[in-house]
Amino acid sequence: MSGARCPTLLFIAGSLFLVPGLAQAAGVPPSPRAGQEGGQPAQADQEGAPSPALSPAEPVLKEAPPLPDLPVLNEAEARAEATRLNSAFRHEVPVALKVSATQKAAWITLAQEQIHQASFRLDRPQVLLVVDRNPAVQRMCLMLALPGRSDWQVIGSTKVSTGTTGRKFYYITPTGVFTNTADILGYRALGTKNENGIMGNGTKGMRVWDFGWQWAEKGWLPSREKGQIRLEMHATDPVYLESRLGHVASEGCIRIPSSLNVFIDKHGLIDAEYEQMAVIDDRFRALLRPDRVASRLAGSAVVVVDSANRPDLAHVTITENKTTTRRTAQTHS
Repeated sequence: MSGARCPTLLFIAGSLFLVPGLAQAAGVPPSPRAGQEGGQPAQADQEGAPSPALSPAEPVLKEAPPLPDLPVLNEAEARAEATRLNSAFRHEVPVALKVSATQKAAWITLAQEQIHQASFRLDRPQVLLVVDRNPAVQRMCLMLALPGRSDWQVIGSTKVSTGTTGRKFYYITPTGVFTNTADILGYRALGTKNENGIMGNGTKGMRVWDFGWQWAEKGWLPSREKGQIRLEMHATDPVYLESRLGHVASEGCIRIPSSLNVFIDKHGLIDAEYEQMAVIDDRFRALLRPDRVASRLAGSAVVVVDSANRPDLAHVTITENKTTTRRTAQTHS
């Protein structure tokens, strides 16, 4: 299908929206489709359905003010804010998991390696969402990242689900640094169900963060040939799928618990660019929660790592993950 002049739009219920073809391979967003309503894309509650095309906005003001600078906290201020977020996390995210010192050190090492490879500019203390796609781990850790320092601070951690293998059209979630850029306006779930009764992006109002078209390995092919997926992070069906987080399951996107979705959304943890644009663009202002209390540590990045690729770290993350899971099960038994 590569090289086709008229790319085929392929929808799979509750799945990734795949667009093979030259225009999408070059990063050009697809044109609006029939059925768009209220700023939501058609098939919005399918996992991986792209956000609406972001067209130029009418100026909110005749003379728009300059975008505000991002807050830059010193180390003491940043650690104090991270401690406040950690306390809020423990109260607002009931599915939180503990992170051991050895697991924290492993994830910091992996995240810093990905940041270096991606030439991501870490120029201020900020929150990073670190996802370990290792099938035996499947965890996210929210961290305070401090430029030039290795002693980052853990804010919280939960189970997630990333892309699985062995099923057609299921892609392996790519590793790398993916940013919630203001070049793409994400959306909120409609809470609709597919023909199987599944809410692909969770209940109505759940946030969908859209990281654009990314290359990913085709998990159903032994060759691991790559294709493009619309990489997103979102909640999942609270009845049928959320209890299965912690295992590879998605078609490439990052599935997270609904309480974590609300926490990241409420505290604006990767909405730094959106907050800036909200000053001059009503579309960003309308998407952000009206009751949000945006953290001064807000950043924009999700860092996907794979401890399975590092034998020296994989044993640590797998062992610690099993220990934490066992303790959590005993607590709830």
